[in-house]
Amino acid sequence: MANYILAIDQGTTSSRAIVFDAKGKRIGQAQEEFTQIFPNDGWVEHNPEEIWSSTLSVCVKVLKDTGLHAQEIAAIGITNQRETTLLWDKETGKPVYNAIVWQDRRTSKFCQSLVDQDLSDKVQAKTGLLIDPYFSATKIRWILDNVPEAIVLRDKGNLMFGTVDSFLLWRLTNGQSHKTDATNAARTMAFNIHSQEWDEELIALLGIEGVNFPEVMDCSADFGVSDVNILGAAIPITGMAGDQQAALIGQACFEPGMVKSTYGTGCFMIINTGDKALKSEHKMLTTVGYRLNGKVTYALEGSIFIAGAAIQWLRDGLKLFTDAKETKALAESANNDDSVYLVPAFTGLGAPYWDPDARGAMVGLTRDTSVADIVSAGLRSVCYQTKDLVGAMEQDGAQFSSLRVDGGMVINDLVVQFLSDILGIRVERPKVTETTALGAAFLAGLHVGVYQSIDEISELWRVDQVFDVKMDEDRRNALYSGWLEAIGRVKTKPE
Repeated sequence: MANYILAIDQGTTSSRAIVFDAKGKRIGQAQEEFTQIFPNDGWVEHNPEEIWSSTLSVCVKVLKDTGLHAQEIAAIGITNQRETTLLWDKETGKPVYNAIVWQDRRTSKFCQSLVDQDLSDKVQAKTGLLIDPYFSATKIRWILDNVPEAIVLRDKGNLMFGTVDSFLLWRLTNGQSHKTDATNAARTMAFNIHSQEWDEELIALLGIEGVNFPEVMDCSADFGVSDVNILGAAIPITGMAGDQQAALIGQACFEPGMVKSTYGTGCFMIINTGDKALKSEHKMLTTVGYRLNGKVTYALEGSIFIAGAAIQWLRDGLKLFTDAKETKALAESANNDDSVYLVPAFTGLGAPYWDPDARGAMVGLTRDTSVADIVSAGLRSVCYQTKDLVGAMEQDGAQFSSLRVDGGMVINDLVVQFLSDILGIRVERPKVTETTALGAAFLAGLHVGVYQSIDEISELWRVDQVFDVKMDEDRRNALYSGWLEAIGRVKTKPE
């Protein structure tokens, strides 16, 4: 029996394909960055064809590099940037507009109009979400309002909606399968997380009727089979989850109270709350952690829009260094007088502030501020934002004794140590830091019998390094106080 699993991890700035064996060991990886499109202030788009071509390219490359034939792959798992919205023609598969990315803020005014209609409580009660441009539904509405072709296709019954997972599935199956999973559906602002159905009332309120929504499945399920002409074999596609939920699974956070935080383009912290959909009083999101065998496990989530993207900006926008690997040495050489703060509110502030109109700032600059100080402030900004989330979740009743971290940024020991210090809790880094792709592989393997249970998956999780607190409380409080002051300078919304 084939025991290799191909995980597709379609992220915000790159597409990756990773092959894992049955023990969760990475056998090979291919990655390809693609174009970020910024048509207006606060707008972020991707070319759907580039999403597809980069995804296909890395899948082909990883098979070639590992010497594996497509027939040796037991299953495919898909994980993806969530909320990013695509609409396409059912007959041709051609998108009607660029993918509108989760970071995009163009629907801020429409969202405010929904708030002004006192719909916040209704939306939160049904979806667990706050009304915000972040989520997919208002992006659908924008395309309907601004792309005439979309209306023509909708009226014919041929307008397909999907988040990136659905779009890739459609392409991989050559238009045979239009499905998503419960975690991605839960991020659209059109899905009732309690009844686990598309919510017709919300769809009508948002003015997005007539669009074809995908069928919602468990995270480990029969999503379809890849077309034989695409990868060289008909491979079952049996795992799917939005990137942050996939990381929750990859981190084996299967017990209520277990927490993970992923540091990619953004930063996302999720705590497993079991079969209870806790309502946050502190602007966290109630969401689906995963759905297996028809049973929903809920979670509380805090979302930070800019984490690794801040480092990307320092590299590509300010050109302070040429490779992210240089940031550790730069930060270590910083003066660290603790006066410099970077607030990376480039596309607004996420949780717990939810201020779409806030914009980024650097504060505390003096004549002797160096490149190293700015880079250090960029790295620290991610940790401060994490502390914002922890504080809000603690106010909602969550208790933290440790935190499991993953994503590209956590290979930097300096960042993870500062994270432990500023949070005042133990931080655990796993041996496999690319747990998003690993989670997708686990889900796919679970359905085809590579793994028998989530208990078996839990036993495969291994810690690489534990970071314990080294900073004293007075310094921690002083540093965080400076951060809150910096945040106060960019916020446009009062508490």
